[in-house]
Amino acid sequence: MEYAQKIEQLIGVVVSQGASDLHLEAGVQPIIRVSGALTPILSEPVLSDEDTLGILTVMLSPESKKRFLETQEIDFSYTYDNSARFRGNGYFERGRVGIALRFIPKVIRSIAELNLPPVLEKFAARKQGFFLVVGPVGQGKTTTLAALLEKINMERTEHIVTIEDPIEYLFESKQSLIDQREVRIDTDSFETALHSVFRQDVDVLMIGEMRTPETMATAVTAAETGHLVFSTLHTNNTTQTIDRIIDSFPPAQQEQIRIQLAASLAGIFSQRLIPRVSGGLVPACELLINNVAVANLIREKRTHEIQSVIETGFEDGMIDLNRSLSDLVRAGEITLENAYTRSLNPKNLERLL
Repeated sequence: MEYAQKIEQLIGVVVSQGASDLHLEAGVQPIIRVSGALTPILSEPVLSDEDTLGILTVMLSPESKKRFLETQEIDFSYTYDNSARFRGNGYFERGRVGIALRFIPKVIRSIAELNLPPVLEKFAARKQGFFLVVGPVGQGKTTTLAALLEKINMERTEHIVTIEDPIEYLFESKQSLIDQREVRIDTDSFETALHSVFRQDVDVLMIGEMRTPETMATAVTAAETGHLVFSTLHTNNTTQTIDRIIDSFPPAQQEQIRIQLAASLAGIFSQRLIPRVSGGLVPACELLINNVAVANLIREKRTHEIQSVIETGFEDGMIDLNRSLSDLVRAGEITLENAYTRSLNPKNLERLL
């Protein structure tokens, strides 16, 4: 098998079918994800062990291949002919090589084009603060962050620095100057890059993912000291996100991070991508905006009460997930069944429908 040619063929299928993901594993045909559902590419043969390793080798540098064989997994990005870009993960499964590729569109879509709430534009207009986009894997968090950064890039003269593993969306400097740094290629680690960023005259900072307490602490401090900071976490909702950050620290440090978070947090946006009745995916979302009431609840260890603030904070711009789901059902965008499966409180959703 000519592996470079095979990648070209598979990328053509991903693009033509509007797929979000491509899965390659030995013993099965290549599989794509379209509108949330996995579908085998029936025109393709079953892949062998040699095929999956060969395909992965084409996408990796010699250094990355060596690291993959040593550690048995690797994150990477892959660009084909400047027309298609992917975030990839190589791994072993029962001794066989597997590859998961997420398609990253070349064009960065706007908040409106992504069917996201217009209130998000207010966070792109801020000069400082800490804004998080959260949700399970594969729910569009990176795409939402890219839309926010691109809005800043088009409208403001700022120095934007992104720290990613790997770099996903590629930005071109417009009104802003954008530097994108990839872990292990441009910097040793998230922590090393974050220590350096304060000496780089940065205005806006995007951290691809907050993985360690040190990363979280530095991000919060950056927001406190006059920077606008964006990042992501794999959490289910806004209140869980606050608890996850605080609980990541040793008990002796939790009070300090609680105070800092109450002061620096701008907001938390949680989203889910749900199959649309007419085809494709549509986002349902929850938005917490930090105000005096929310900050007090964070400081006073009463985060369990924040959900009530969200549910009653519509006039302040807050969005309740159940209300978002019920609006989509009434608009005929999603099915009732899909709304219930995405709700974190089905009984409350039932009252809204």
